[in-house]
Amino acid sequence: GYAAREFAKQGVQPGELAIISKEAVAPYERPALSKAYLFPEGAARLPGFHVCVGSGGERLLPEWYKEKGIQLILSTEIVKADLPAKTLVSAAGETFKYQILIIATGSTVIRLTDFGVEGADAKNIFYLREIDDADKLLEAIKAKKNGKAVIVGGGYIGLELAAVMKINNFDVTMVYPEPWCMPRLFTPDIAAFYEEYYANKGVKIIKGTVAVGFTSDSNGEVKEVKLKDGRALEADIVVVGVGGRPLTTLFKGQVEEEKGGIKTDAFFKTSVPNVYAVGDLATFPLKLYNELRRVEHVDHARKSAEQAVKAIKASEEGKSVDEYDYLPYFYSRSFDLSWQFYGDNVGDTVLFGDSNPKSEKAKFGSYWIKDGKVVGAFLEGGTAEENQAIAKVAKLQPSVQSLEAVKHE
Repeated sequence: GYAAREFAKQGVQPGELAIISKEAVAPYERPALSKAYLFPEGAARLPGFHVCVGSGGERLLPEWYKEKGIQLILSTEIVKADLPAKTLVSAAGETFKYQILIIATGSTVIRLTDFGVEGADAKNIFYLREIDDADKLLEAIKAKKNGKAVIVGGGYIGLELAAVMKINNFDVTMVYPEPWCMPRLFTPDIAAFYEEYYANKGVKIIKGTVAVGFTSDSNGEVKEVKLKDGRALEADIVVVGVGGRPLTTLFKGQVEEEKGGIKTDAFFKTSVPNVYAVGDLATFPLKLYNELRRVEHVDHARKSAEQAVKAIKASEEGKSVDEYDYLPYFYSRSFDLSWQFYGDNVGDTVLFGDSNPKSEKAKFGSYWIKDGKVVGAFLEGGTAEENQAIAKVAKLQPSVQSLEAVKHE
């Protein structure tokens, strides 16, 4: 969707661009699915969150694509890609020829059935990636009113879904193996705030163990979650959020890969001429840290798509565009909370502000300091200006004398 908007800006002609998607709807903002889509009141619905509203842009309804002469080929799954021959084949056996290809297949969820977890194919065990998943979960929320929900996983989806299920008046238990939530980003200090905040909201948290099996009733609906530590939790609904993996299968062996993704340059060109890869599955040069990285976040998905299109247009005109210079950015919203993070979470950390979960309006943050420079910044409860300020700090990487000095500034 973001690529299409950029193509339109660059003056794409009718008939020059097609979007092929296995989903039945035009491109939309995925973050809505774990948040407002599941709210009991004032829920978000399509066409409300088609792209590009998530970044304050115009909403691209299916009519918009028609007006621009961009073909939307929906409910069409590509099952074979032949890059040397520049052809794609759909599940229905249709063949599509292209001159330039942008791979934007994103990630797929890791399923418990992938690991052969016993009973993991029971009904009412949900994953959340596409609007179809969210619709199925909504039906179950209505059918199991005020029931028991078990959330497997303590990352983004785990924390956001635990909040949403609680707002829907479910009895909620979170289960995850790590010693604290969101371990890829949070320090123990940051995590302690959210865990206590959630506990105060009535969410039960069980750490340091995993789900090893599920039992179901005579209708095949999940009834219990069996934990490795021997406990069994009653459940009417289970939501699993244990991570994703880039959807690169179609291109295996045809294109250079690195760090689990498709390797690209600073213009998202792959090792194959006229083939670009953007979003979750691109392993690209992160200029700020001088290394190749893969970033799983909506902000980078949007910006990498725009960068690839600018690069395509420039190469057609024999011009050049600036290299992609990305500042990693992550955010989340749940209950009354809202945090943003910029930069790199490496080195020593300094916590500042009021991180008491019982505070009327807690506001706190953390800096990450490495080699005498601030490299990352996190803020809970910040205003738009304050969030812009921490972004600036992470980008400029100011020098600091010591951790103590930062605490007092």
